[in-house]
Amino acid sequence: MTALEVASRVPDPELPVLTLADLGVLRDVVEADGRVLVTITPTYSGCPAIEEMGADLRRSLRAAGYADVEVRLSLTPAWTTDWISEEGRRKLAAAGIAPPARLGPRAAGPVPLNLVPPARRVACPRCGSTRTTELSRFGSTACKALRRCADCAEPFEHVKEI
Repeated sequence: MTALEVASRVPDPELPVLTLADLGVLRDVVEADGRVLVTITPTYSGCPAIEEMGADLRRSLRAAGYADVEVRLSLTPAWTTDWISEEGRRKLAAAGIAPPARLGPRAAGPVPLNLVPPARRVACPRCGSTRTTELSRFGSTACKALRRCADCAEPFEHVKEI
């Protein structure tokens, strides 16, 4: 198995239904002269799981026979929820977590901070209804909000658009 294949299978420590590749934080894997260099981009600069991601990548690659592994962080370009793969979006919905909407291309420069909740409707991952309300802007992690469906009455998490 190649280093890229091994790294692509490492689960995200906060959303274990996704791999780091599904989440889009796995940016590059280079194999050269018996050495593996992995580049990852955290979901945000203060992401508490980034150290665990690096440790999991090193552990998985070493277990697969790659002795010399280095994990580097790249903060540019800044990660966006648009980097979540289609497979990752399907996995989130199947796990009962509403995936983020696609935001599309953005202007170069700093990522704008928007403190106003999004106006768009978020579909319930259980029944598909868009009659949902936000209960809390923050869920089990800073990347998720807690919502409830008015039709099936089930609470669910939503990965916020970044």
